[in-house]
Amino acid sequence: MKHLPKHLQPRWRYLAVEIETWPDADFGRGAFQRDLWYAAQNLYGDVGSAETDLTVLSFELAGGDGETIVRAHRGTEDRARAALATVDRIDGHPVGLRVRGISGTVRACKERHLNGRAGREEQRDVVFENEPRSAVVREARVDVEGPEGFAGATRLDFE
Repeated sequence: MKHLPKHLQPRWRYLAVEIETWPDADFGRGAFQRDLWYAAQNLYGDVGSAETDLTVLSFELAGGDGETIVRAHRGTEDRARAALATVDRIDGHPVGLRVRGISGTVRACKERHLNGRAGREEQRDVVFENEPRSAVVREARVDVEGPEGFAGATRLDFE
């Protein structure tokens, strides 16, 4: 089978996406891809989501922080951003997604917009609500483990 001439090949854009969730969340690329497809399909229907053709290329998640690259057809970047904005849970875990930037190549996307955020956390013991508790510290955020799950805080809450 012959390749298409260059002027007929599909053009892509790559979205650098930052992932934030609770430290105990455990899901992978497949679950992220599935929930992204469902979000696009619910928002645009079968035809619209097929035109956008969202595909997760790389995925990294550790300790509640992560990053991924999502591929979309050129000209559908706004649709891809909107579909990402509607994702609030992945595999039952609440998430926050932010598009850090858009590039024309995977290499440029990684170099310009992603900085290896996944896995940059430290475990600490803190006093929260007058009780000693375990916490996960990530940059300015502190996730304190409680009896009913995690509670979000900042470093200013402990000073």
